[in-house]
Amino acid sequence: MPASEEAVTLGVAAAAAADERSATDVVLLEVADVLVVADLFLVASVSNERQLGAVTRAIEEALHAHGRRVLRREGVASSGWVLLDFGDLVCHVLHEEQRAFYALERLWADVPHRDPATGAVLDAA
Repeated sequence: MPASEEAVTLGVAAAAAADERSATDVVLLEVADVLVVADLFLVASVSNERQLGAVTRAIEEALHAHGRRVLRREGVASSGWVLLDFGDLVCHVLHEEQRAFYALERLWADVPHRDPATGAVLDAA
């Protein structure tokens, strides 16, 4: 079953918020067919702790404007990785080194990618 329209809308809003705070390599991974806990993962890179905090705050504010509050937050800026769980959308904001080390895109290589700007499916992986 593909990601819900609501999840895609939230993913695009979160991606735009991350982009506005200069996050890099923002991707949306559609995990709906392989996970029951979420439809989409947003993965974004930042270069420092301050930017990690700014990006996560911007995502929370953007999704709050869509009537969503974060259900669970894991990690702190100093850890280099913050996870924001909005239910059907889970956002991973990572320091560049952490992202390279954990390689989430490689872990989820078999799931479709969506365009972070439009939500359109880019490939079927």
